[in-house]
Amino acid sequence: MNSNGLAKITGLAAAAKSASRRLALMTAAEKNRALVAMADALQRRSAEILVENAKDVEEGRKKGLTKALIDRLLLDEQRLKGIASSLRDIAALPDPVGEIVSGWRTPEGLEIQRVRVPFGVICVVYEARPNVTVDAAALCLKTGNAVILRGGSDAYRSNRILAEVITGAALEAGLPGDAIQFMLDKDRDALIELLQMRDQVDLVIPRGGEALKDFLLEHSKVPVIYAAGGNCHIYVDETADLKSALDITINAKCQRPGVCNAAETLLVHEAVAPDFMAAVTKGLQEREVKLFVDERTRELAGETPAPLETATETHYATEFLDLQMAVKVVSGLEEAVEHIARYGTGHSEAIVTRDLEAARRFARAVDAAVIYINASTRFTDGGVFGLGAEIGISTQKLHARGPLALKELTSIKYVVTGEGHVR
Repeated sequence: MNSNGLAKITGLAAAAKSASRRLALMTAAEKNRALVAMADALQRRSAEILVENAKDVEEGRKKGLTKALIDRLLLDEQRLKGIASSLRDIAALPDPVGEIVSGWRTPEGLEIQRVRVPFGVICVVYEARPNVTVDAAALCLKTGNAVILRGGSDAYRSNRILAEVITGAALEAGLPGDAIQFMLDKDRDALIELLQMRDQVDLVIPRGGEALKDFLLEHSKVPVIYAAGGNCHIYVDETADLKSALDITINAKCQRPGVCNAAETLLVHEAVAPDFMAAVTKGLQEREVKLFVDERTRELAGETPAPLETATETHYATEFLDLQMAVKVVSGLEEAVEHIARYGTGHSEAIVTRDLEAARRFARAVDAAVIYINASTRFTDGGVFGLGAEIGISTQKLHARGPLALKELTSIKYVVTGEGHVR
């Protein structure tokens, strides 16, 4: 990277750091006023945003992006209204900054408090999801963090206009103008340089697949909390209500197949497979889902609307993000749990059962950020969980696991008050 490019990245990071110190001191009312102004600006300038998004979508189609990926990329009036609504929802939530998490008094008379504080500067690196531009900026601003946004090239025009709109609105509302930084440079070397700046950047959050997560973990000297891929499973237990199992499977796979909480593999207990496989394979194929199956599934499915492909290890390990699904008959809950442990990414896993003990065993045994009992994996979402929005779903076992929302974007500090105490 040349010296001019490095100077730009250094200047961007330094400006964000300076803005973060001012932002940390702003009141909840000031931040909320800016969030509402950002929501108003998005709706006021929706026509401009949709024009730029249409260019990204058209280019994506020319590149051969799948329907599911195009759906992730696409914005329309309804989706923009939803994004603006999430900003207002975030504004209405309690401000976590300054919250006293816990407190106690020592035998010596010192008063100790654990208080929520901003991280400082958060860099969010994401793929073709324009809504992340707004969600990430809003959550970071609400928590007193400056944000550096580095979106994927497939959504470059959409991300750029969204960042322009919300940055202008935040500035007019009185927030530091450098609190939202959008990286115009699409060069990966520029991102690598930013990832070295431990003095300026406090946290990196990827929002994308396993390849993006691995790239950042390899190159970043800044701490990373990853919101990574979701190889999610539906397990249909022997006591499952099969109508409910069918509805949950179809919803988890088909409602939005290009998102990280869509189900990628269906596991079916051998006791109910004879009664379930024909219906579920037909229901999925009628919705244009390509199925990769084991031999037992092929035998039980009978005649199908489309050919069934043979499943391999690769299929069970794949996050398809498309209308594709792997299917397997298992001997019971233990084999289902073992399969999930081997191939899952720790995102969202579901069991369909009427057996309370089986539900409890599944919830205890499966290692994932979110466990569902008789519900679709599609509910793993910060907004749906009542958290306003989220930057992503953390699959790490740190202070933050599951939706990365307001509280997860804060750290803590200890505030100790004495009366002239010395040791």
